[in-house]
Amino acid sequence: MDILTEAVASMRTGRPSSVRTDGHAPWALQLPAVEGAGFHVVLQGGCWLLPSRDAASHREPVRLAQGDVIFLRDGRAHVLADDPATPPVDENSASFRPGSPIGTVSLGGDGPRTSLLCGAYHLDQGRPHPLVRQLPAVIHLTTRDGRHPELSAAVRLLGAEVENPRPGADGIVPSLIDSLLLYILRAWLEKQPEESAEGWAAALGDPAVAPALAAVHEAPGAAWTVESLAERSGLSRAAFARRFTALVGEPPVAYLTRWRMTVAGRLLRESDAPLAAVAARSGYGSEFAFAKAFKRAYGQAPGGYRRQARERAAA
Repeated sequence: MDILTEAVASMRTGRPSSVRTDGHAPWALQLPAVEGAGFHVVLQGGCWLLPSRDAASHREPVRLAQGDVIFLRDGRAHVLADDPATPPVDENSASFRPGSPIGTVSLGGDGPRTSLLCGAYHLDQGRPHPLVRQLPAVIHLTTRDGRHPELSAAVRLLGAEVENPRPGADGIVPSLIDSLLLYILRAWLEKQPEESAEGWAAALGDPAVAPALAAVHEAPGAAWTVESLAERSGLSRAAFARRFTALVGEPPVAYLTRWRMTVAGRLLRESDAPLAAVAARSGYGSEFAFAKAFKRAYGQAPGGYRRQARERAAA
């Protein structure tokens, strides 16, 4: 069971949106907050990532160069600029070629050009998976000097498709952007030193916790108990519960319940499965028990949640 893929998929509420931004110095762009996570890939040139002019932030400016990737966990407002001193302008409306997955924005003067792919992954931040919640607010990765080769390859492919669109680009680019998120998270997790890794960076490779997580993700409807999960870890019940809680951030039963409700939410949004089937696949023996647990987690009944999700998708 690929827990990283499952964790990200569990939060998705739509396809990623993206805009190619071409700035000619002097330029600076104020970007609003988005519902999800933001990202930027520097395809050509260089720029600065700055705190939003409207936010009280003590975050330091980050210098970005060609091949750099920035991931903003909570989609916070921020500024991109050729120089920290350049006054920013508000984001312009992007223009989209009919059917194209990427919009375009061009701004600035007559100076050197910086080209970026900017966008957002639409994620449910109301119920973030703890793996994503534990990430740093800003992840800065560079693909220069042979670092993160898979991420580097994805950046090069994206750059080639964006700079010189050819037949098939409209199908290739969204898939590459989808893959980019997993490459970013994998690269960040793998660069955490083993001896100092903690939280999910350690949990995914922990010989006791990882098998239990895989079991829960593979069969959320099974009748798991702390004892049965501990048996997979090779630890006593108490030792397993302590280790699981320390790395995952919540006790085993709390995580199991969270994941079951996440699975139920996805089934309600993405399938026509009857409520009885959703309840069974989420580990509940009756629709009544399932509906009670679901309302406690989501604040509304399963049927109302499904209707609301479909109305949003159709809007």
